[in-house]
Amino acid sequence: MRNFTMNKGVEGDREPLSRKIGSSEQRKLKARKQSIRNIWFGFSLFGLVGWSVAIPTLVGIAFGIWIDNHYPSSRSWTLMLLVAGLCIGCWNAWRWMLQEKEELDKEEDNEH
Repeated sequence: MRNFTMNKGVEGDREPLSRKIGSSEQRKLKARKQSIRNIWFGFSLFGLVGWSVAIPTLVGIAFGIWIDNHYPSSRSWTLMLLVAGLCIGCWNAWRWMLQEKEELDKEEDNEH
């Protein structure tokens, strides 16, 4: 008895139709199981990115206020360190997002 495939017609040329259907069904079941996890993962990711920007910014502000109070000058260290903290935080969030994307890409490649 021959197993037919979607494109060529006879087994051996491509993956059998039943195997493609089975793997497609497994992906759907896995997606359903992970859908709730993905929602919470998205919220946590949003929060982590926000905090990774907010914390360096707040540290920069605090350190700038300290410098301005202890070493007065014509320049505002608070403003300069606020911008520096914001830049560091954005760079940190961008780097972290790239790492998460690479991990997701690896997981997708392992599934196929």
